[in-house]
Amino acid sequence: MPPSLPHASHARSRGTGRGGDRKPGLRRSVGPAAMLLLSEPGGRPRVRPAFVPLLLPLFLLLLLLPGSVRPISFQLPGKARKCLREEIHRDTLVTGEYEVAPPPGSATGPSADLKITDSAGHTLYAKEDATKGKFAFTTEDYDMFEACFESKLPVGTGRMPDQLVTLNMKHGVEAKNYEEIAKVEKLKPLELELRRLEDLSESIVNDFAYMKQREEEMRDTNESTNIRVLYFSIFSMFCLIGLATWQVFYLRRFFKAKKLIE
Repeated sequence: MPPSLPHASHARSRGTGRGGDRKPGLRRSVGPAAMLLLSEPGGRPRVRPAFVPLLLPLFLLLLLLPGSVRPISFQLPGKARKCLREEIHRDTLVTGEYEVAPPPGSATGPSADLKITDSAGHTLYAKEDATKGKFAFTTEDYDMFEACFESKLPVGTGRMPDQLVTLNMKHGVEAKNYEEIAKVEKLKPLELELRRLEDLSESIVNDFAYMKQREEEMRDTNESTNIRVLYFSIFSMFCLIGLATWQVFYLRRFFKAKKLIE
């Protein structure tokens, strides 16, 4: 005679007693180091990975890492001069690579002069008939620096193809050769990344310090300008009051001389 259904259900309930009392939606095979047990608003628990709070600092760290610098390319017509300007902080290493490609279909090679100067006109780097090369210098003060390419190709009667100029300029952390630093100081890959992050954080701190200094200078300029405007307004008001008083007395004497008033 087959067993009745109540006996079978009793066997299933006995198999899930004590150690088998599991609620749906919970996993017991996950350790506390890998998962966090949270409760939803309805009272139902949910499982969340414990490494999720660590993703935000890692994401911010990846944002701080310097990205690859892309070179600048432009066309340089014959007998033309094009310049690129950039503001750079003081005591900053600046490196760059340039290449001047000849016009397509031209029998002659590229012909252009390169000159890098600051706002005072001091020449930091100069090269005649520049075709391809590198340059490096260290800034002495915060200034506007200018890199100019001047074509020496004749314009001619017909349309001469333009030369293609490629310039890749780096400064600060981007200009440092960390592979060479690692070889000289025998740094491990992790130590090299820490050195890179240290230099990057230092450059960011210097940028914030410069911004704070500029803000203080602008605030001082605004305050001095406000004081000067206030003094000028007070001086103008006294001048107008004195001019009006003198005009009243002058008109009074004039009318008395003409015997228009007593």
